Amino acid sequence: MLIEFKNEPFTNFRLPENKQAFEEALAKVESELGREYDLIIGGERIKTEKKIRSINPSNKEQVVGIVSQADQALAEKAIQTAAQTFEAWKAVSGDARARYLYKAAAILRRRKHEFSAWLVKEAGKSWAEADADTAEAIDFMEYYGRQMDKLSQRQELPRIPGEDNELYYIPLGVGVVIPPWNFPLAIMVGMTTAALVSGNTVVLKPASTTPVIAAKFMEILEDAGVPKGVVNFLPGSGGEVGDFLVEHPLTRFISFTGSRDVGLRINELAAKHRPGQKWMKRLIAEMGGKDSIVVDSDADLELAAQMIVTSAFGFSGQKCSACSRAIVHQDVYDQVLSRVVELTKALTVGDVVRNDFYTGPVVDEKAYNKILEYIEIGKKEGKLMAGGEKGPDNGYYIMPTVFADVAPDARIMQEEIFGPVVAFCKAKDFDEALEIANNTEYGLTGSVISRNRAHLEKARTEFHVGNLYFNRKCTGALVGVHPFGGFNMSGTDSKAGGPDYLLLFTQAKLVSEVL
Repeated sequence: MLIEFKNEPFTNFRLPENKQAFEEALAKVESELGREYDLIIGGERIKTEKKIRSINPSNKEQVVGIVSQADQALAEKAIQTAAQTFEAWKAVSGDARARYLYKAAAILRRRKHEFSAWLVKEAGKSWAEADADTAEAIDFMEYYGRQMDKLSQRQELPRIPGEDNELYYIPLGVGVVIPPWNFPLAIMVGMTTAALVSGNTVVLKPASTTPVIAAKFMEILEDAGVPKGVVNFLPGSGGEVGDFLVEHPLTRFISFTGSRDVGLRINELAAKHRPGQKWMKRLIAEMGGKDSIVVDSDADLELAAQMIVTSAFGFSGQKCSACSRAIVHQDVYDQVLSRVVELTKALTVGDVVRNDFYTGPVVDEKAYNKILEYIEIGKKEGKLMAGGEKGPDNGYYIMPTVFADVAPDARIMQEEIFGPVVAFCKAKDFDEALEIANNTEYGLTGSVISRNRAHLEKARTEFHVGNLYFNRKCTGALVGVHPFGGFNMSGTDSKAGGPDYLLLFTQAKLVSEVL
């Protein structure tokens, strides 16, 4: 019998032995920087002329790795390989597929600090953020393995005389997995292993800014004995191979996490029937958010300020769940704003290879320029209270930024910035605060800080987000504990890390036999 699922514990870096172990992992990764990584199709390693150069966002002069980039011919080869492999993989029992995940999770657990160190270097995550990312990747594999074990068991159906009826879940086919750069290990691992443990084969197109971490995870799948061709590693540009994979008639489903605009484009392309296509393609999408923390008049104001700062500026605000809107009751607005500004100005920003920096850079030059443009917009739409400027110039650093007195319909209150920027908006009462919280096209996460039970119950039914939190931050969902996915333009509410997630990668088949 399987041990009950429990979340992987986070590392306490205050303990000297843990700090030393992580520093040793960083040194190991440092010695491997600049290596080349191949495509992997059906277990075959393929070099190409066109390369992706992965850069350390904390130090723009440092190359993390050089990764071969696919063209459409290789994308075709990957799809065909996945389709051929599917014929054998779909016949492997669910519990046997789950054991591959348990093995991979065990390997990642042994290499935990090493993978976290790669996250520090390639994604610019602080030690704590990187450790949480790796722990979540382990959690996804342990959790989905157990969910597959449950799904493989005989489903209960009403019995009638003279018939034997059985409902069971079969895989869909070839899936294209397109993960994001902001959780380049956890979300990539969750999307990929959910698909494969359900009996599907995968073409994995990693994010172009963080492909080395995905290449390193392919090592773990190989070490765990996952058969060749079950997961095919295909870095490449969205324009050249992304659309091609989505449109391909052999693609059965697309699992995507990323921006609203790219998600809508994938949805449009996937919806169109292609010659030779036998199915309507399924899309499993998570597309970001514009998340609010609502602070009530009777809230614990210190808690409110701490939660806003933590939710807004952890990993430089580069989480789809990050707080980018603080909606505060007018009676406590000035106190909360003042405390948030004080806390924000105390945050340290720098190269997160050192554990004494709270937060590091944004991911690349494109994100850097976009966020700085939004800061200029914010200066016209609100009152700049903290930050609003570049950080050290050796990386893509932006100082945590707070704007006050922003109108509910302002651009920085409506558009996803995906950086260290939070806008404060004043509400005359709790009802207006909820109205403002619901006035975006997104619906991913939200938080309410209040001691008023009636107000919490009102928010429970009327605050329209997929993940709603009371008296805590709006980031930090745990696998199994907080199934994650949002409404509206935040995606298809696919609830990653939840008990129904694997159903999205399967289809139910009923067999009825007369006895």
